[in-house]
Amino acid sequence: MQGTIDGFSYGLVTPLVAYFMACLGGALGLRCTTRSMLVAQSWRPGWLALGSAAIGSGIWTMHFVAMMGFTVRGTPIHYDKAMTFASLAVAIIMVGIGIFIVGYRGARGTALFTGGTITGLGIASMHYLGMASMSLDGRLEYNTVTVGISVAIAMGAATAALWAAGQVRGFLWSVGASLVMGLAVSGMHYTGMAALSVHLHGSAEPTTGDSPATLLAPMLIGPLAFLLLAGVVVMFDPLMVMGKPTVVPAEHKPGIPAHAHVRHSAHRLRFRPRRTVEHRGSRAPQNR
Repeated sequence: MQGTIDGFSYGLVTPLVAYFMACLGGALGLRCTTRSMLVAQSWRPGWLALGSAAIGSGIWTMHFVAMMGFTVRGTPIHYDKAMTFASLAVAIIMVGIGIFIVGYRGARGTALFTGGTITGLGIASMHYLGMASMSLDGRLEYNTVTVGISVAIAMGAATAALWAAGQVRGFLWSVGASLVMGLAVSGMHYTGMAALSVHLHGSAEPTTGDSPATLLAPMLIGPLAFLLLAGVVVMFDPLMVMGKPTVVPAEHKPGIPAHAHVRHSAHRLRFRPRRTVEHRGSRAPQNR
């Protein structure tokens, strides 16, 4: 028997909140990625790791907030807790791989394509693993073409977001990139949901697992607390709104000591006036 799916049981509340969560995680994560390009090599892994965790948490929270509005008429829906939190780990790890590639290789060419592809696949993997954690009296089936479109949306938009983050043009630029990232996650999610159909078994056997209401508390408290902490770190960073570093890092000038030209110029400016004064003083008696 074909099940009737309703993905908007609470109207526009869950889609809008889910999109906000995706944008919040994307804004923090992409800003951390941008910030990593303005610091010394020793600080870069920390910023990239923080960005990966922020984006992964935002993706995961977005998905399960949206799933709060998902119902199938005629059967209750439960979730397997272990698989649900495994999807969070998959999101953080795969997004992290893509962000580290862009953070160290730059947001251009092969590095951008590879990083965007892996990040997009991480978004898609998190979604379908989260869907696999559902337990209901029925069988989930997907339209292959629509699934492929959803994955393509995730990869394309994730690549665009990483490119925007790599431009290092200031905080507002990163906000725009986060809107694109939020669009990637939300667009991928609802396109993937459009590919879903449910065939009910019609049996009276109860399903196992936790209900959406049971998962709601840890889902919101854990990732939201982390996103709040990441937001505090980013907001109090002194270079948060900088588009470019004030001093070009030494590693961008191989073979030349840092600030060598500045010290040399200062030395010349300091001694040239002295030679001029001494020269005028030595000729003064001869002119009298």
